[in-house]
Parts: sequence; C-alpha cells; structure tokens
Amino acid sequence: MRIAIDIDSTLHHHWPLVAAAARRRFGVDLPYEEQVPETARRLADDELRACIEDTHTDAAIAGARPYPHAVEIVNGWYEAGHDIEISSHRAERSVAATRRWLHAIGLRHHSLYCGGDKVAHSVAVGVGLLIDDMPGTLLGAVEAGMVAAALRHPWNERVRDVPGVVMAGDWPELGRLLAPLLAR
Repeated sequence: MRIAIDIDSTLHHHWPLVAAAARRRFGVDLPYEEQVPETARRLADDELRACIEDTHTDAAIAGARPYPHAVEIVNGWYEAGHDIEISSHRAERSVAATRRWLHAIGLRHHSLYCGGDKVAHSVAVGVGLLIDDMPGTLLGAVEAGMVAAALRHPWNERVRDVPGVVMAGDWPELGRLLAPLLAR
C-alpha cells in the first residue's frame, strides 16, 4: 500500500515550536490543550503563518525530535513492502533541510512531497492511507476514498469518530490499529 505521512504534529511534536515562536514574535501564549476550534484565536492568520515559518528554518527542522517509536514503526512498514511518501505543506525552501532531517533520524521512505493540496496529490499518486493531523486533510482523504489516520491532538478530536478515520494516542497504538489494514 502507498502511505502518505505528514511531518509536523505527526512525526514530531510540532506545537511547542509554534508556541515558542508565538511567544517570541508576538508575546502570545498558545497552550497546546486550548488549540480547539471553539477557542478564541489569539493570532491573526498571517501571524500564525509567520510562527509556522519560524519552525521551518533549517535549524528548527534539524532540531526536531521524532515521537517515540515513529521511526521504527514507519521503517517496519517500509521493510514490509509498503511505499512510504512523506507529505508536508512545508515550503519548497524547506525541502533540503527536511531531507537531511529524515536521513538524520533514519526514517526510510521512497519519496518526499512538499506542496499545497495533500489530498489531491495523494489521489494522483495512488495513496491508500494518509496520516496527518489536520481535520480538513483527514476528512478530505476519507471523501477521496482513502483511509485517514492521525495522532490525537486537541484540534483534531472532533473527527475521531468519523468512519474511515483511525485515531490513536501515540505511535505504538497507531501501529496496532493500522496493522490489520497493512497486513492485507
């Protein structure tokens, strides 16, 4: 099976980096547990984008630490013959640093996609399983006929019971939940 896997908040805990950038740039606290749709926004869209861009510098990318067991589980899928694509909304300027990071953490993969519409790209390349953290991407994947999976975060909790979405608390649980699908 072709598997597309997001990076930020999927392979590593991204929110602390975003929150630190918001504090540094704008003096605003963005507590992780409050990142739900019902919470009043503390930053404008352009301010949040600027914080996310701060997390995609070469140094920030190099310093990210993968979630426990993420690399081992993805590498197991690779070794089992699945086609692994790392798929991110990161800008083109982040591609080289992202490739270096993937190599440095030892994550085996066949391709890297950095671009806008991950769902359309995934459909075009025949992805069967899309692992991401964003509710819109997860729902779009299901609507396009893919299985969608995610690590549970405050912002994606509302899609946990949607048929076709597999939600887990950590990578070992995600691996266990996806095992029947990936054994086919």
